[in-house]
Amino acid sequence: MLGERACVVSRDHPMSCEPENNWTSKIDKMDGLPEKRKREKDEDEEVISKKTLKQSDDAATLSLGSVSMDSVEAAVDQHAEDNSDASSLIQGIGRDNSVSCLIRCSRSDYGAIASLNQSFRELIRSGEVYRLRRQYGVVEHWVYFSCQLLEWEAFDPSRRRWMHLPTMNPNECFLFSDKESLAVGTELLVFGKEVMSNVIYRYSLLTNSWSSGMRMNEPRCLFGSASLGEIAILAGGCDSQGKILSSAELYNSETGTWSTLPSMNTPRKMCSAVFMDQKFYVVGGIGGTETKLLTCGEEYDLETETWTDIPSMSPVRSGEARETEAPATTEAPPLVAVVNNELYAADYADMAVRKYDKVNRVWNTVGRLPERAASMNGWGLAFRACGDRLIVIGGPRAVGEGFIEVNSWVPSEGPPQWDVLGHKRSGSFVYNCAVMGC
Repeated sequence: MLGERACVVSRDHPMSCEPENNWTSKIDKMDGLPEKRKREKDEDEEVISKKTLKQSDDAATLSLGSVSMDSVEAAVDQHAEDNSDASSLIQGIGRDNSVSCLIRCSRSDYGAIASLNQSFRELIRSGEVYRLRRQYGVVEHWVYFSCQLLEWEAFDPSRRRWMHLPTMNPNECFLFSDKESLAVGTELLVFGKEVMSNVIYRYSLLTNSWSSGMRMNEPRCLFGSASLGEIAILAGGCDSQGKILSSAELYNSETGTWSTLPSMNTPRKMCSAVFMDQKFYVVGGIGGTETKLLTCGEEYDLETETWTDIPSMSPVRSGEARETEAPATTEAPPLVAVVNNELYAADYADMAVRKYDKVNRVWNTVGRLPERAASMNGWGLAFRACGDRLIVIGGPRAVGEGFIEVNSWVPSEGPPQWDVLGHKRSGSFVYNCAVMGC
């Protein structure tokens, strides 16, 4: 993401590139400079930081009581003249107001803002600023996806900006295993297999780097997962011997710990999961006593710690419609996503978008998918919630057309009308996709 080149999509320049600041390595280097050189560096880069603040998407409305963006800029100028103690952040308005302004700036700008002084760098790199953003309900959703093995891209739908993450560095066995991905807190987790065991690779937004070594209480693959703020729940899947599981675990990204939850009523793998109405839902999958395609779902109540069966929750076609089709294991898990506590599904076969009626427990067609959203039995197509919008990422299956599109629809605005937020030359098959909101 940082230290690479980012392709920025705009109306005037659909594909233009600009360098991104590698603020993590910049911080490391600056921390080792003599004090005089650090002050000079800070003074030189305050101009950059001031421009960044001014260009923030929230700059026009950013205020806290009587504190406006103009007062922030004036305070930055005064801070540069006084060369005040870094612990005060922006001297003219005080630490509390400085932080209140910072959490309302776009996180795209945090690299430049971190160069203002050491206190800003520590506030951002420690993760404290993201905890404060969550506390005050300030959230930006970015889409993270992989169209090339070991390579991940991030896309900011508000600024229509592409960013490239550092390359993963696993062994060869990881490349050919089934992989799941999940974004929780400020982390992106990628689950796969090595020679004799499951492995988790973790990307940290705070350090812009990958690491490994995490372990679940019961390692698994082909599970359903979803996140809510700093927590995530993983349910079902299968173990290293291929046994289908009914167990579930909760991960807390703030503490880095796993907690075992009560088991589901039905073992299932290749399922999907979402959070809706503050509850966790597992949808569809393969399992049960006959290891068949499941049409039911299960609801987990975090307060009562109980599972409840929900019939006909999976948006699968009827058995008659599937008689001449390939086995269930060749089909992707249900493509489902939640926006404003409403559940939607992408039907890749009919190219339709469906909405779940929670009262009558039926699926209703509300419109069409983007025409270029091609897939292979649902594989290779990303269908995700991204704040108040649904995102579809995919590309053509025709030979020689190596690019993808990011399509967006805001359900609150009416029937599906898909806007192309950006397109990028890349592989057209999306291996993994997750949305990070922080």
